[in-house]
Amino acid sequence: MLRVAIQKSGRLTEESLELMHECGIDFAKSGGKLKALAYNFPVEFLFLRDDDIPEYVADGVADVGIVGENVIAEEHSALQQPVEIIERLGFSRCRLSLAVPRGTPYSSVHDLQGKRIATSFPNILRRFLATHNICAEIHEISGSVEIAPSIGLAEAICDIVSSGSTLLSNGLQEVETVFHSEAVLIARPLSADKQKIVDDLRFRIQSVGRAKHNKYIILNAPSESLPAIIQLLPGIKSPTITPLATSGWNAVHSVVPEDTFWEIIGKLKEAGAKGILVVPIEKMIL
Repeated sequence: MLRVAIQKSGRLTEESLELMHECGIDFAKSGGKLKALAYNFPVEFLFLRDDDIPEYVADGVADVGIVGENVIAEEHSALQQPVEIIERLGFSRCRLSLAVPRGTPYSSVHDLQGKRIATSFPNILRRFLATHNICAEIHEISGSVEIAPSIGLAEAICDIVSSGSTLLSNGLQEVETVFHSEAVLIARPLSADKQKIVDDLRFRIQSVGRAKHNKYIILNAPSESLPAIIQLLPGIKSPTITPLATSGWNAVHSVVPEDTFWEIIGKLKEAGAKGILVVPIEKMIL
């Protein structure tokens, strides 16, 4: 049985639970229960505070955990046993940024020299300042960091930013990116039987991740356009081409990366593709 730690409430919770369901793992989480057993996979979920997950994994209370990369970076030096990132999960992307009140003159990170900076991530901030030879006074606070400049506690803050709307509503402007973060799967060294379960879980996670970053497309193409269209559609290995009932026409099936989807669709139309259908992929196994 593998014990997996998940944030019990917060920014990562819903997407972590959704990922497990997309991996075909069925379980029930109800009320304030802190544990849930999967019905169809050898996993028990532990619902914990985000900041506690690295320590629980390091101490062996949990075998693996889903946590923000920023939490790992902040807590790493305090852990008694090492944990490692074994999979990047691609959701809950954010950044840890420095911000100052709007209108404050700012030209570079050196403008923070001697300033007071409020943050919930003192270790990450301290390392960032050290790499730039900046000496500043760090005030560690938890929650509502963005209010610190308005109450005179600090001249700047270092906090998690997603859209930037919270900074804007509190009269702050983002000036430096300190750290990029996303949800990650962390683990400690495991026995062979548990490692096998982890490998199976990672295989499922990777299959779901590939599916989210690719689209399955079906199009009709005249035979004379096939060479140009095939050049645009490598697919996983190569496109699938099937002759249609109408002479001289073919159905072409392929997979297109989401990042270049619209660019490729435009080129396909120029090359003679017609009737392009786009189908979401549930799982993608290589």
